[in-house]
Amino acid sequence: MSVMKTNMLIRSLSTSSAAAQLVKPPVQVFGLEGRYASALYSAASKTKSLDAVEKELTQFQQSMKTDANLKEFIINPTIKRSLKAEALKHVATKISLSPTTGNLLGLMAENGRLGKLETVINAFKIMMAAHRGEVTCEVVTAKPLDPAQKQSLEAALKKFLKGNETLQLTSRVDPSLIGGMVVSIGDKYVDMSVASKVKKYTELISVAV
Repeated sequence: MSVMKTNMLIRSLSTSSAAAQLVKPPVQVFGLEGRYASALYSAASKTKSLDAVEKELTQFQQSMKTDANLKEFIINPTIKRSLKAEALKHVATKISLSPTTGNLLGLMAENGRLGKLETVINAFKIMMAAHRGEVTCEVVTAKPLDPAQKQSLEAALKKFLKGNETLQLTSRVDPSLIGGMVVSIGDKYVDMSVASKVKKYTELISVAV
């Protein structure tokens, strides 16, 4: 996206008179969701409403998961953009959303991008985590980690952090890994699973044969 288009997007989301001046997020997210999230981050920074916008969008995201009618309204491509924009403007006023959050919903409705709303929210969350100095880490294992294993793993992963950063660790189970683990920390990805080793050796054997 060109600087001019980026500034136009920021101006559409912001209530600030200095809307065209970009406040860069602490981490870059690519794609359409990254562009909207970056513009949202800049607009919310100018109005000092970053935390409020994150809280509102998280609640709205949860509502989309629990309210089937809302989700259908958001993703239904047959509903006119103007109708969606007007309805979301009414919702934003009714539940007292901040202007920046309301502007995002309205703009995405007008542009026919509401189908990307959840990915935009997730991209914004990534930026906010970086803003707070949080480094997200996901560990996937074949079996659940016991408390001692999790504590040992956390200690090892914290060695990768800078002084002002904190670790936000989540874990999930995927039996298809067979054993070992897959670790994603920040932008780093390490596959130490037995399944990946089996696949690698199988490929090597197939080539040799």
